Amino acid sequence: MSLIKAYLRDAARILELIDENAVEALLAELVGVRERGGRLFVLGVGGSAGNASHAVNDFRKLCGIEAYAPTDNVSELTARVNDDGWEATFSGWLEVSKLASRDLLLVFSVGGGDRERNVSPNLVRALEYGQSVGARLAGIVGRDGGFTARVAHACVIIPTVNRAAVTPHSEAFQGVIWHFLVSHPALQRSGMKWESERS
Repeated sequence: MSLIKAYLRDAARILELIDENAVEALLAELVGVRERGGRLFVLGVGGSAGNASHAVNDFRKLCGIEAYAPTDNVSELTARVNDDGWEATFSGWLEVSKLASRDLLLVFSVGGGDRERNVSPNLVRALEYGQSVGARLAGIVGRDGGFTARVAHACVIIPTVNRAAVTPHSEAFQGVIWHFLVSHPALQRSGMKWESERS
């Protein structure tokens, strides 16, 4: 079997294994944050930070949800890394943003954060800060979901079907899931450009 065929086969297997109930629970969290006038904060590191920025655009433009990604402000991000350390980057940003119980934190991550292994400790600290103020917590993560999956009110775990491709699969399927969510009738308020164009 070619590498291309194997990769596509793995992707098809992931689609079969994704927990529909977890996706439904995440949808409910997003509907809830909009209904109560809360804000959505999407957190990610590396490729997941790029996904967070894209998702913020979609949740704002298509769903009318006030949404933000801390990584979109590179000046503040790097100042916080320089002055306060990596672990405090997101929690400090959320504190200034006055994160509250009406808000929702949505984590995009491959591992979900693990303080003991020093993997994405800034996600762990942000979630702990979210817990301290009573914010809702959610995630789209890979592997076993790490800290995010343990504390989230709703969490979609991208199934591992190939241990050699956990990162590309996790980050790719973050996009599959959030694009489904922003096009769901319960969330979408504005039409998408190409779907509204006549052929």
